[in-house]
Order: sequence, then structure tokens, then C-alpha cells
Amino acid sequence: MTAPGYVFSLMKKIYKNVFPNVHLHLNKWKKKASEIPDPELRKQALASINSKTFHCEGGGVYAILARESLTDCIEFIVAYQTISDYLDNLCDRSTSLDPVDFKCLHESMLHALTPGASTKNYYRYRKEQDDGGYLCELVETCQKTLMRVKHYEKIAPYLHELASYYCDLQVYKHIKPEERVPELEAWFELYKEKLPKMEWYEFSACAGSTLGIFCLVAYGFNSVFTDKEMLQVRQALFPYVQGLHILLDYFIDQEEDRIGGDLNFCFYYPSLEVLKIRLVHFFEQANVHIKGLPDETFHRLINHGLLGLYLSDPKVKRQTEIQRVMRKILKSGGFTSLFFYINGRWYRKNVGQNRKVAS
Repeated sequence: MTAPGYVFSLMKKIYKNVFPNVHLHLNKWKKKASEIPDPELRKQALASINSKTFHCEGGGVYAILARESLTDCIEFIVAYQTISDYLDNLCDRSTSLDPVDFKCLHESMLHALTPGASTKNYYRYRKEQDDGGYLCELVETCQKTLMRVKHYEKIAPYLHELASYYCDLQVYKHIKPEERVPELEAWFELYKEKLPKMEWYEFSACAGSTLGIFCLVAYGFNSVFTDKEMLQVRQALFPYVQGLHILLDYFIDQEEDRIGGDLNFCFYYPSLEVLKIRLVHFFEQANVHIKGLPDETFHRLINHGLLGLYLSDPKVKRQTEIQRVMRKILKSGGFTSLFFYINGRWYRKNVGQNRKVAS
């Protein structure tokens, strides 16, 4: 059974099979979040689900690659992405600027990828402590689903590599503002020689995505997933697909992050024109690197979908210069990206708005 290779068949699969499963699991975690005893932890857990549902929706699309194990794969993706979003909220809106605290929190993301690993008190370096077992239950859910992944042992090194990049990034980007850029630059130097030509802020963006993990886990459920294919998937998703994903995320958040004083990797480009050129470069390279992958046409749709999904966000309309650049970037994706752009606007206006009213 092959993954959908056409926009209409893909959207049918997403709306019929992916989104309902994603929301089923998210509702379960939302209920558990609402029962967290500590008010600050409860607030951030609920906020991360309410404001970042689309992260689980988007990540859940990769579960299509798990074929008949789609439901199991979505259970993993939603739990893992919920950990990611929750910890991001805890660090972004933190009562702490302690890198040791951030590192301990993100141990949970590495443990979640290690069936059999014992959970710990991930809050041991912060004043908020009692989450009623919420974070540990998320970790254990990931571990249990990974035990059903046929090729777990073979994909585990890649999963841990990508997760280590992600966790390191989350530590460096949330420490004291004056220390962030020097630490991120020094971190980049450790890997610079092994990467394609890019800047430190682009490497940081590449590290900040969970898509590679989701893709590897999805394929890992299949009866056949060769060593060669595993390496191809890892090299295709990191750095370029992940970089495209996060650069687009930061691209639309520029005004919001400028007001909030948050770190945004797009701020470090010398001009909007250079930013546009590099975004198109990442898009083109993402397409180059998926050549030869299993389900290549599916992956191509995902890359075009990333352009449409992010550039259709209402945040873009509130930023005049960003909107101008957006049109040029969208044009590089052709009709397929335009389709996802129109669909993204429709979904947010109708389905997304209805969900807000319902909640």
C-alpha cells in the first residue's frame, strides 16, 4: 500500500483518518492536563494544547506512512509532540532561566524514545513540582508505542541523534538573553564541518523540528524498512525538510516575537530579501533530498504543503513586509503550494474557528 501521491487523495486521508485520531488523543491529554494540581504547570499544559493543536495535526500526517499501524503511530506522535509543546511553553514562559533546569525537563524527550528507561522527576530544578504524573505518563505512552515498532532498534540511533539536537537547542535558546547567541554559535561550530553551507541560526532552525523523528517512527512500523532507506530518510529530513519547517514557523512569528522579546532566527538574516532567498533554497533542497525516498511523491506534497500551511496563517496578513515576501516564496511552490495555501485558509476560518467555539 503506497502513501497518497495526489493532493486530493492526501487531503481525503488527512480529514478522514488523521485529524479525527489526532483530536481523539489530544482530548485525552487535555483532560489529564486539566487535572494537574500545580496551577502554573496546569496553565502551561493546557495553553500548549489549546494554542498548538496544529503541531500535532501537521505531525500526524506522517502517520500515513505507517500504513495499517496509522493509529498506533498517531498515538506516539501526539504524545511526543505534546511533550515538546508543553516543555516549550514551560521554558518560554519560565519562572527559571537555569540551563540545568531546561536540560532536566528535556531528559523526558530522550526517555520517551527509549522503551524501558525509568522516568524521573523532570522538575527537580524548579519550584513547580506536582503535575499529577502528567509528563511521566506522556513519556510512558511514547515508550509503549515504540515497543510496537518493528524496526525500533535500527532507527533508535537516528531518533536519539535528532532528539539530542532538539533538546540542546531548547536549552540554549531559553537561557539568559545575553548568553543565547554566543552559546548557539559555539554549539554550531561543533557540527559545522558535517553540514551543508549554512549559518548558525539556520542550523538552529534545522534542529528545532520533530518531523524527522515522526517520519522514522512511521516507517519503522512497516514490515520492510531497509538500512539504506533509514539513512535516506534521516538525510532527507535533516537538515533541509526540518529547516524549512522551522524557518517558516519563525518567518510568520516575527512581529509576535519582536513584541515579546523572544529569540527568532529570522532576525539574524541581513535583509528580508536574503531571508526569502534562503527560504526558497531550503524548499528546493528539501525537494532534491527526498528524491529516491520511498513514497517520494508524498514527501514532495508535504514540502509544498509546508509552504501553503504556514504562509496561509492569519499572522502573515498583519505584517505588510512579510506578506509581500510571502507571495514570492509561495510562488516557488507552484500550484500545489497554492492549493495547500487556499485549503489552509479555509480550514482555519471554518474548522479551526468552530473548534475554538466548541472548546
